[in-house]
Amino acid sequence: MPLAIHNWMRAEPLEATLARIKPLGYDYLEIQGTPADYDTREVRSLLKKYDVKCWGSVTLMLGERNLLAADPGARARSVQYVKDIITMVKELDGEMVSVVPGTVGKIMPGARPEEEWDWAVASMQECYEFAQAAGVRLGIEPINRFETYFINRGDQALALAEATGPECGVCLDIFHMNIEEEDYRATIRRAKDRLVGFHVADNNRMAPGMGHIDWPELVATLEEVGFSGPLSVEFAAPVDRTPANPYPDSIDTDPQGLTEEARKFLEDHGSSALTEDFYTMLTRRSAETLLPLLNDQG
Repeated sequence: MPLAIHNWMRAEPLEATLARIKPLGYDYLEIQGTPADYDTREVRSLLKKYDVKCWGSVTLMLGERNLLAADPGARARSVQYVKDIITMVKELDGEMVSVVPGTVGKIMPGARPEEEWDWAVASMQECYEFAQAAGVRLGIEPINRFETYFINRGDQALALAEATGPECGVCLDIFHMNIEEEDYRATIRRAKDRLVGFHVADNNRMAPGMGHIDWPELVATLEEVGFSGPLSVEFAAPVDRTPANPYPDSIDTDPQGLTEEARKFLEDHGSSALTEDFYTMLTRRSAETLLPLLNDQG
């Protein structure tokens, strides 16, 4: 299993991200789900320069983005957004897109359960057909109940994937599983035939190794079900604004290039703009925790 990392957690030029992660042992990137921000020809050139591959991307379901919205226009725009990410990933020779169906931060339903399910299935099927034609896998990602009311557990993601199509997968995240699953190992085993992505942060959403998750056990379970990775680092460090903060220099008080949309997404994840030193420490700690386990496989 190789190691990947997302780049939505800190606003910075892509080259700065690649220059940081490659020496630390990362071979793959999950590029931020903002296709309008990237010229894929330039991104391909940077990836080649740093010998990093694009694994895929993740939907950033902000504002009106919602595959189960009651408004047909909002659903159509959300489907087009996912299609745009699929196109970006295809142009970067990536393999998968993890899809969070509902709006992040929306925790109250907008319609009856059967209506929302039908809308979600129809939206996913349209995205799925587009992805199949592009040669890109979709992985439905459950996230915890404090970020969405829809698709919180692996079994729910599996049900939606099965309703979407035979090649639709799921993407699991151990941070969310730590909150929602009765037994994350059993969930991984049930998902094994559709498991196309796996995201990692510790139970406190800090870097792997900074909480209580049993990383050797997790990696062994993924190896048992035949998941070949990459394992994608996606921490979102919680913000401590009290004198008890163990990392007093962690918050960037004057972030450059941080859009309001990106700021809201970070805040919806309980995080904020992080200083470069703190972010680099989290990136390094993730690699130091995981790479010895991944390198010991087999």
